[in-house]
Amino acid sequence: QVQLVESGGGLVQAGGSLRLSCAASGRTFSDYAMGWFRQAPAKEREFVAAITQGGGLRYYIDSVQGRFTISRDNAKNTGYLQMNSLKPEDTAVYYCALTRAGWPYKVQSTYNYWGQGTQVTVSS
Repeated sequence: QVQLVESGGGLVQAGGSLRLSCAASGRTFSDYAMGWFRQAPAKEREFVAAITQGGGLRYYIDSVQGRFTISRDNAKNTGYLQMNSLKPEDTAVYYCALTRAGWPYKVQSTYNYWGQGTQVTVSS
């Protein structure tokens, strides 16, 4: 089992920044690719970004490309999502998750472990 705990969410004005963290405990964090997903009110949860086990490859949805950066520190068993130039449409609960599956990382059913989520609210 792996336990994931997200932190770093909050309320920020449009144009601001937040950095989300995802702390993992249990099995070896570096065995898994990591993804970030989000769920806005009245919408389905969607894929945001993913990073491979060693951090060499990263993937983003078009709407966050150039604004968000996914990263990980395997020595600290922690993943991150740096979010810059935030927009009101980025408002959602953000979840980190781990998967052993490969491409495509956007498929939620392939993820084995999920955090409880952290709220991000962007005001206009």
